[in-house]
Amino acid sequence: MRASQFFVSTLKEAPSDAEIVSHQLMLRAGLIRRLAGGIYTWMPMGLRVLRKVEHIVREEMDRAGAIELLMPAVQPFELWEESGRGPKYGPELLRFKDRHQRDFVIGPTHEEVITDVVRRDVKSYRQLPRHFYQIQTKFRDEIRPRFGVMRGREFLMKDGYSFHTSYADLEREYRNMFDTYSRIFTRLGLQFRAVAADTGAIGGTGSHEFHVLADSGEDAIAFCPASDYAANVELAEAIAPAKAVTGGTVAMEKKATPGKTRCEDVATFLDLPLTQTVKAIAVMAQQGEGTEFVLLLLRGDHDLNEIKAQKVIGEFRFARDEEIVEALGCKAGYIGAVGFSGKVVADRSVAVMSDCVCGANEEGYHLTGVNFGRDLPQPETVADIRNVLEGDPSPDGKGTLELCRGIEVGHIFQLRTKYAEALKCTFLDEHGKDQVMEMGCYGIGVSRIVGAAIEQGHDERGIVFPATIAPFAVTVVPMNYAKSETVRTAANTLYAELLAAGIDVILDDRDERPGSMFADWELIGIPHRVVVGERGLKEGKLEYKGRSDAEATMLPACEMTTFLKQKLCD
Repeated sequence: MRASQFFVSTLKEAPSDAEIVSHQLMLRAGLIRRLAGGIYTWMPMGLRVLRKVEHIVREEMDRAGAIELLMPAVQPFELWEESGRGPKYGPELLRFKDRHQRDFVIGPTHEEVITDVVRRDVKSYRQLPRHFYQIQTKFRDEIRPRFGVMRGREFLMKDGYSFHTSYADLEREYRNMFDTYSRIFTRLGLQFRAVAADTGAIGGTGSHEFHVLADSGEDAIAFCPASDYAANVELAEAIAPAKAVTGGTVAMEKKATPGKTRCEDVATFLDLPLTQTVKAIAVMAQQGEGTEFVLLLLRGDHDLNEIKAQKVIGEFRFARDEEIVEALGCKAGYIGAVGFSGKVVADRSVAVMSDCVCGANEEGYHLTGVNFGRDLPQPETVADIRNVLEGDPSPDGKGTLELCRGIEVGHIFQLRTKYAEALKCTFLDEHGKDQVMEMGCYGIGVSRIVGAAIEQGHDERGIVFPATIAPFAVTVVPMNYAKSETVRTAANTLYAELLAAGIDVILDDRDERPGSMFADWELIGIPHRVVVGERGLKEGKLEYKGRSDAEATMLPACEMTTFLKQKLCD
């Protein structure tokens, strides 16, 4: 490819609304252009990156035995009603009516559609297992699209779905996909980690997320360096403290704590460790048509894990000020479980505390020396409802946890029979009896990978792409291409040699200043650069510089193609 025949559209500055590095650099490098909130045009340079990601994903999925198809983006809403997801999915599901007033949606995912395909065409156990996948545009009407392609409304996704006669066979394919995804992200040149995760809105029993490790990641990951344990913080288990409950050593006492509503401030004011305080969080748990006031108790230095709490008490919301006053006679900041006769859920760490500090249910006061079994009943429910902390014991018993941040780029689920039952997707077994199919679901955010790769790989000059997905592997930059016959001939010869060797190369034959050309290709993130100049040619040499190299190297012109082939193989 010659740059004069391509479309290079870099910017010196990123638009002011570009919040994170990947968004800024993708706009500056001309990979994308904004059309509307969360909706982007993939420009020619960015599309080359996207297609290379697609290619690796497709190769590995085919290698794993999955079969590619392409399902419609537009789906009849009646399928979503049949599965039961329609009313629950919320406003992210973009709905519309056609000219006949029939209801449709723009698909954010395709569980319903693929299940409909399989229930129509697969009837016997002899036709199973099957694994279908597609690479297709999705739409989710995010309330606040941001971060460019990282949280857009329209995005490209690989979604795959497998169908099985038994759970054992689903587990086999789940392991196959775990290994396949690991190969995909390895080939993409990304630092990643697979973590146990919550199944979320998709549903099912087991799931793993694949995260690209980056400081800007939205997700916190807990992992044990001494073992293979890794989990999203939403799911990571906080092990119960090993110490036994001891009796109180001091009497309960009410103490004035004017204006001290945070555990940190109370601990400082009373000159006590933060770990001796208990925070009470008031929530309203859904109970049939109504709600129930519940107190969640955590140690003062711990944070509530809402997903864990939801698994204990069901759907809930945080209590409003007036509801707290009605239940406890006091506003938030001074509330506690002493004297409260309703439902209490204590975190495991709270259940073994003694002589603790909590709110007195009176504004401006806290209680010290509080003990379960003496000053208040033993908690009705003890459960893991907190986020893990760095240094907590690893759930596998092989060390302690560390925390890092990641960007979710893949997710695999054991859906089991959730959709098959709802949509009556069955098969006849070897005895001629109807059985419900077991299902798996496997997603990769193809467009999101591009942003994640940039979040992981960049410097002050621009993008540092992994070689496998850079828009071009090599750029040839001639000095005075238009004016120097010597340079033009040498550049054209090298360009032809590289093309013949199967190397993805772009020749910058634009009439631009050298500094401008260098800046463009560093910004775009091309891994290898060769400069052709008259001074070097007089000595039979060309200048080579890798994207992350501190200095350029002069190499014999006759050896450059072989050198680059070796670099790309490495």
